[in-house]
Amino acid sequence: MRQEISDIAKAIFIINRHAKTALNPKELYTMKKLAIEKLLKEHQAEKIGLHYSERPKFSRQHSTVLVQVGDYYFHIPPNKQDFKEVKHLGDLDTNFRNPKTKMSLTQAKRILCRYLDIPYQENKLDKQKPSYYTPSSLGKWNYSYYDRKRHR
Repeated sequence: MRQEISDIAKAIFIINRHAKTALNPKELYTMKKLAIEKLLKEHQAEKIGLHYSERPKFSRQHSTVLVQVGDYYFHIPPNKQDFKEVKHLGDLDTNFRNPKTKMSLTQAKRILCRYLDIPYQENKLDKQKPSYYTPSSLGKWNYSYYDRKRHR
């Protein structure tokens, strides 16, 4: 069970890292949130404390909950009960980093889908091109121009 929690923590870390740069991060953040909530219910994760957010919304300071899963730490949005039960740790420690992890996003998604008992869906865009897809002509010669020149 300990190795499984370690793999889940690594998968959450990879999902979180990709979500920060994704064009549409909603699916990835939802997977992260569901996995952490389930780990908290099963007492496999622990709420450590509240931190002030690095990036205040609309120039207003807010807090996030620091959660430990194995050797990894993550932030999730707090609920009202967290402000009563969890102590506030102040500013975020910018010197702390989670352990380096190598895992593909696909593998991380599979691990979390298996843990959350939800079906894993391959990215549909990889399987088939949309009907409006047109291959790029960038870098190709305009042969019709040269064909007309030769026939004169």
